[in-house]
Amino acid sequence: MTSTGLARLSDMLREVLPTNAFWKARLAGCNTRVSTPEDLQQLPFVTKAELVADQAAHPPYGSNLTFPRSAYCRLHQTSGTTGRPLRWLDTPDSWRWILGCWETIYSDIGIREEDVFAFPFSFGPFLGFWAAFEGACRLGRLSLAGGGLSTEARLAMIAENSATVVCCTPTYALRLAETAERLGLDLASGGVRTIVVAGEPGGNVPPVRERIERAWGARVFDHWGMTELGPLAIEPEGERGGLRMLDSACLSEVIDPASGQPAAAGALGELVVTNLGRVGQPLIRYRTGDLVRARERGDDCVFLDGGVLGRTDDMFIVRGNNVFPSSIEAVVREFPEVVEFRMTLREERSMPHLELEIEAREDFVAGMEELAERVRQRVKDRLNFQPEVTAAPPGSLPRYELKGRRFRRAAPP
Repeated sequence: MTSTGLARLSDMLREVLPTNAFWKARLAGCNTRVSTPEDLQQLPFVTKAELVADQAAHPPYGSNLTFPRSAYCRLHQTSGTTGRPLRWLDTPDSWRWILGCWETIYSDIGIREEDVFAFPFSFGPFLGFWAAFEGACRLGRLSLAGGGLSTEARLAMIAENSATVVCCTPTYALRLAETAERLGLDLASGGVRTIVVAGEPGGNVPPVRERIERAWGARVFDHWGMTELGPLAIEPEGERGGLRMLDSACLSEVIDPASGQPAAAGALGELVVTNLGRVGQPLIRYRTGDLVRARERGDDCVFLDGGVLGRTDDMFIVRGNNVFPSSIEAVVREFPEVVEFRMTLREERSMPHLELEIEAREDFVAGMEELAERVRQRVKDRLNFQPEVTAAPPGSLPRYELKGRRFRRAAPP
C-alpha cells in the first residue's frame, strides 16, 4: 500500500464528503486525512448487505451518490448471484477511469496491435464485459460482440473473423469447447492465442485452466473485478498462478473474516478493497467476500497467490474440513471423461453431506460406475471426506453462458 494511494484516498474524501449522504453519515467523527495504513484501518468496513439495504431505503440508486443524477451516464447492475442485485452509476470521468484500468490489464497480458477480440456472451446490465469490450475498442482493436447468438454461431464468429483473444467466464470457455468437439471443430488449431476469464474461480484453478488451454491451444489469463468496484486485478503475462491488484487504481487489504483485523502475510483472509477512481459512487473498505492469500512484493504490489480461492458465503465444513466449491471442481476437472457436474450440500442426521453428480461424455457412459468410484476416491484422498457421487444422464445437467451455478444448498429437512 503506497503513500500515493493513501493521499489519493484523502483527496477523494475531500470531494465526496460534502455532498455524498451515505459517506457523510458513515464517516462522521472519523479521521479522513488518511496518510498511513493504520489510518485506513480506523475507517469502518462496508458490506454488500449494507449497500443493498441503502438502495432499498433510497431507491433506485441509494444515497451513495456524490453528484446529481444528471452527472451520470452509465448504469450497471450486479449479477445477483449472491443475493439482491446492486445498481451502480458512473460519470463520464469514472467510465474513462474504468477503461484506463482495462488498458493496464491488456498491456499486462501482452495484447498485440493485430489482435481481434471476441466477446461471446449476451451483454446484460453487469459491468464486466461492457467495460472489457469498450476497453478493447478504445485501444483500436477489432472487437466482436456475440450477444443474441447461439453457442454454435459464436464459434463460427470466432473462426470466420480470425479472433485471437476471447473474453468469457471459465464455465463458458469450457462450454464452447464442448460444443466445438460435438461439431467436430478443432479449436486448438485455430487462431485464438489468449483467453481472458473472469466472474468465477477457474482461471487459477490448475485443472480448469489446463482443460481450457488444452482444448483451445491458448494461454488463459485470470482477471478479477466487481460491478460495484471496477476491473482491479489481472494475472500478468510473466507471472502465472495468481492475480496482481492494480495498485494505482485501488487500495487492497486482507483481513481475518471473523475478527476484521489484518490477516498475517500469506494467511487465508477476505479481500477488502477501496477503489480510487469512481468518485461519483465510491467504495471505501468494501468487504468483497472473496477469500485470498496475499503477499506484498518488493514493488509494493499486492499479489494474490492462486487468485480468488473461494467465497466466505460458499465455504462449508465436512468432517472438520473447510471446503470450497472450487476445491471440488479442481478435483473433478482432473477427469477428462467428465463434461459437467453439480454439487448439492444437504444435512443428514444433523451432519453435512455432499452429493456430487457427474455427467460423462456420451462415449463413456458404460464406464460411469467405475468413474464415479474413482472421483469419490480422489475427493477423499485430496479433501479428507467422502462425497456421494452419482451419475447423471448425458445432457441432463445445466449448461451456463456466464457464471456456473454448480453448487447449491438443499433446504433443511
